[in-house]
Amino acid sequence: MTVQEQTATGVVLTEGAAGKVKALLDQEGRDDLQLRIAVQPGGCSGLRYQLFFDERSLDGDTVHDFGGVNVVVDRMSAPYLGGATIDFVDTIEKQGFTIDNPNAGGSCACGDSFH
Repeated sequence: MTVQEQTATGVVLTEGAAGKVKALLDQEGRDDLQLRIAVQPGGCSGLRYQLFFDERSLDGDTVHDFGGVNVVVDRMSAPYLGGATIDFVDTIEKQGFTIDNPNAGGSCACGDSFH
């Protein structure tokens, strides 16, 4: 699957983000975990992102492999995340995962929620 096809059908995990996820999974010492990305109601803009390790497989999940890292999106979150790019930033000003989501009409100042 090319990057364009992944963008059209789901999220994209950059090489930097995949490397960070791999390092975190190695620290956990478990090989049954995958990165789940979900959208939940909440936050000051109405919806908020959730990224967490999960061993579950839910009905309707979509799974994409990025260099050995499985990224899972549930069927309710998929329409909100189609074409989103997850990156990992490590600078003096900021450290953490960032989400560039073309489906977000706007976001709050903290960047944790969107509409």
